Amino acid sequence: MSTVVSDPALQERCVETIRFLAVDGVQKANSGHPGMPMGAASVAYTLFTRHLRYDPADPAWPDRDRFVLSAGHASMLLYSMLHLTGYDLSMDDLKAFRQWGSRTPGHPEFGHTAGVETTTGPLGQGVANAVGMAVAERFLAATFGDDVVDHYTYVLAGDGCMMEGISSEAASYAGHQKLGKLILLYDDNHITIDGSTDLAFTEDVGKRFEAYGWHVQHVADGNDVDAIDAAIKAAKAETHKPSMIKVRTHIGCGSPNKQDKAAAHGAPLGADEVKLTKDACEWPLAPEFLVPDDVREAFLAAGKKAAEAHAEWTPKYEAWRAADAARAKSWDDAMSHTLPAGWDADLPVFTTEDKIATRAASGKVINAVAPHIPNLMGGSADLAPSNNTLIKDSPDQQAATPAGRNVRWGVRELAMAAMANGLSTHGGIRPYVATFFVFVDYMRPAMRLSALMGQPVIYVLTHDSIGVGEDGPTHQPIEHLAMLRATPGFIDLRPADANETVEAWKIALQTTDAPVGLMLTRQNLPTIDREKYAPASGIARGAYVMHDASGGGAPDVILMASGSEVALAQEAHERLVAEGVRSRLVNMASMRLFEQQDADYRESVLPLACSSRVAVEAGVTFGWDRWVGSGGQIIGVDHFGASAPAGTLFQEFGFTADNVYARAKALLA
Repeated sequence: MSTVVSDPALQERCVETIRFLAVDGVQKANSGHPGMPMGAASVAYTLFTRHLRYDPADPAWPDRDRFVLSAGHASMLLYSMLHLTGYDLSMDDLKAFRQWGSRTPGHPEFGHTAGVETTTGPLGQGVANAVGMAVAERFLAATFGDDVVDHYTYVLAGDGCMMEGISSEAASYAGHQKLGKLILLYDDNHITIDGSTDLAFTEDVGKRFEAYGWHVQHVADGNDVDAIDAAIKAAKAETHKPSMIKVRTHIGCGSPNKQDKAAAHGAPLGADEVKLTKDACEWPLAPEFLVPDDVREAFLAAGKKAAEAHAEWTPKYEAWRAADAARAKSWDDAMSHTLPAGWDADLPVFTTEDKIATRAASGKVINAVAPHIPNLMGGSADLAPSNNTLIKDSPDQQAATPAGRNVRWGVRELAMAAMANGLSTHGGIRPYVATFFVFVDYMRPAMRLSALMGQPVIYVLTHDSIGVGEDGPTHQPIEHLAMLRATPGFIDLRPADANETVEAWKIALQTTDAPVGLMLTRQNLPTIDREKYAPASGIARGAYVMHDASGGGAPDVILMASGSEVALAQEAHERLVAEGVRSRLVNMASMRLFEQQDADYRESVLPLACSSRVAVEAGVTFGWDRWVGSGGQIIGVDHFGASAPAGTLFQEFGFTADNVYARAKALLA
């Protein structure tokens, strides 16, 4: 795709229009970042008018090129390009930049603005998202054919993105994977908020990326459209390596007093400097948000030209669908997050004879559903044997086997989670990632973005408590479950046995608008007798009554637990019932799902009339107060663990049936 403006003066006006839409938008909002849009305007112009394949009338066209603005603070650059090329983003939207209810928030938000491919802002996340998108493109092309999937992923990143460790993790992975259709444009303007990058960042970024296995080019003048164009063409010609184009730009380009200064980064230029800049660039001071008629025509023509690729793709796609109805159905399912009929036909059923860790049960579920859900792909951060995440009958996802579904992420937890977000936002992939639960400390920023974007990434988080044992406090998650429960939109699931693990996976796979964390044990757990206790499917409502004392009536005491501690509460419950106490056993597998239930259901599980409540969970007590109330007891771990066998730790820290029983008796007394 190429729309080359032959008139140099018109081309310059197009670039200046991009610059001054950003200047005016930030100035009107009295908030924002004008500097990068001013410096990278020529880069955006070149990409959107000469290379990017997109359709403003159908922003979700599956085979469009993906463009990720990793440096999300430069959002006015993206909004200006979307408006100019014909997306559903009006001039009024640009004028409402950063205002309540607008479609132009401070940083780009997935699902909020047409044409925005992912939520960016935390620096470097977009780089990793783009790597995930490139993996998704290659996998889908290998699975469905390049007649329907054949596009590039572009990402525009800045110095801050290059400093953040996540970009290093992701770039290392991309180089290993030889992602030849991934092109990173590096806005190298030498400025961060503190000042010159020389204060803290003097490495040769290009050589670093070359060491990762990238094809690296340098463009000396960020305003040289033809040089940028040639570099992108060369990058597209390099099919066996991802490409970086390091473009030397000038932050605040054209501003007499703020070009190449930190003052242009995170604040409006100011009315006086706006006037000086427009005068220096021979741009009218008024009206604000000026788009000359010939400029608008040129950009709209570029948008229409870009959309021709969609028109050319459509007949190929329709012929492809007609040739293979089954494959077309599989495509439709993948793109719509629809589970195919019979996807759950082979799910395992465990008996009371089975004593199995929930991480092991999870592995059995993965291999039961994987043959039925061909777009399910994922892996762990170098912990596949411990996390039990390998799909047995699939090759690895590698350059030589692009249809492989086992993703070897390496020891790159943060990039792994962010790349999974890219797999998910690209469309067509149902990703899962796995590690030890304690290492969500490394993953948290990307997990938060999963929730913010409503992306159904599945997080398999094993070794979920002090039950890790001898590895000690560095590997024993204490506060981590409370942290995930505090994250809006994130679904926590801590199953109590193997059959609940099956149900947890069913919930995760049927959830299409939120990330789900499965917190799973290292240690073996007994399988609950479901002839005596309520069905494992009860976890779909978050918390459920597993068992009540016979005879009916309101409970005298309620015992609550999640995960491996349910077995302790169960034993204490049985002792109380044997003594004639009206005890109720409640499984709190997911606080998030339980709080989503209506008040009547919550009351039916935890009646307010019963204030004698004991909760037990091998993590911090924070968050349990809501369900236990002021008159109850919480058995938790509000300190770090220790290195010892799991059984010893549970005994020493009070996670025993005897202690649960004693606490309940004390309340009843």
